[in-house]
Amino acid sequence: MRTTVELTEEQRAELLKLAAKRRLKGFSQLVQEAVDSYLENQASRQDFIQAALDLKGVLKGKSSDEFEERTRAIRENWR
Repeated sequence: MRTTVELTEEQRAELLKLAAKRRLKGFSQLVQEAVDSYLENQASRQDFIQAALDLKGVLKGKSSDEFEERTRAIRENWR
């Protein structure tokens, strides 16, 4: 399927260089691979976020307090 994608001159030039290294006529295959990778990454990201949300409320009592204190200590020393 054909569509229009806006690229900067620099992006186009880099894609053409990469395509030439792979001995491709154009850079459509590279764009398809990039889109596939992006979409896969987004799906994985959503799974990761949901897994983190599913943990809400798992720690209780002393375990929760210890985790919160360790997290606070890490944040204080974060650069």
